Amino acid sequence: MSPFKKIRHFIETALLRLLAWWIPHLTRQSCIHLANGLGTVAFMLDRRGRSVAMANLECSNLGPSLTDAQKREIIHTSYRNFARTMVDLFWSPALARPENRHNLRLHGWEILNERAAREKRGVIYVSLHAANWEWSSLACGLGGPGAIAVAENFKNPGLDAVFKSLREVTGQTIIPQENSMLRMLRTVKRGGRAAFLCDLSVAPSQAATIVRAFGMEMSASILHAVLAQRADAIIACVDTVPQRDGSCEARLTILECPPVATLREIAQACWDHFEPSLRREPGLWLWAYKHFRHKPHNTTVEYPFYANEWDAFDKLRAESGIA
Repeated sequence: MSPFKKIRHFIETALLRLLAWWIPHLTRQSCIHLANGLGTVAFMLDRRGRSVAMANLECSNLGPSLTDAQKREIIHTSYRNFARTMVDLFWSPALARPENRHNLRLHGWEILNERAAREKRGVIYVSLHAANWEWSSLACGLGGPGAIAVAENFKNPGLDAVFKSLREVTGQTIIPQENSMLRMLRTVKRGGRAAFLCDLSVAPSQAATIVRAFGMEMSASILHAVLAQRADAIIACVDTVPQRDGSCEARLTILECPPVATLREIAQACWDHFEPSLRREPGLWLWAYKHFRHKPHNTTVEYPFYANEWDAFDKLRAESGIA
């Protein structure tokens, strides 16, 4: 590693540790003001991200019903929501204290815990990059036995320790990507719990399936479906609803899938649970992310400018039974 990169990594880590110390001292309203300001600045400066978000919105089946002003407002809201999610993650040490637990109100965990204990089954928590997805993970730790989850490593290893400590404050366990699937499978088969974000875009040649979302197809991770099927686990969808006062509602819904459901059908059912709420409040999704990196050959459906045709995508569609 070059001396310049070492210095940069040191500065980045020091700044993140400073934020991790400072932000938990803020009030909830201060967190909202900070997040809204950071989100607005990012919205104004991130030209490339705005173009991706606009392309996603315009190609979605929401697009024709929206004016340009409405699309810009949705994207602006999405940036502010992302900023709030990150600020709230750094506030999580304060959330873990009993006097602040009222800021994250849980609904549905009692039913899940009773059923999991009665049926002696593990649990797969599923959520999206939507609303406050970092607090949806923390809610899983507060509502029941802590789950394990995989987090992508940063290029700066010093940042991994900072984010890991923040994400584990309510009893979650963050594990590295190496051999993560086997570790999760063993955990869930023993009645443990694992958490996934089911809108992660992955290459069609990897552990992926085709999911229809907003009128388009995306190559999405299938790992949550594989675990649910192989471990006969309960699938629990976690929706978070940020409130204006700085608090958040975390609502859990048990997803019922037929025993004969295929992996693709399980993955699609997870997405179908979340899409209606995103249609009601589209600004809560991460539109600036490249969700639709691939598209079928000779499709008549309009895709974002960054989407590319790929034989592996068509092969995955054929294997998934899509004409």
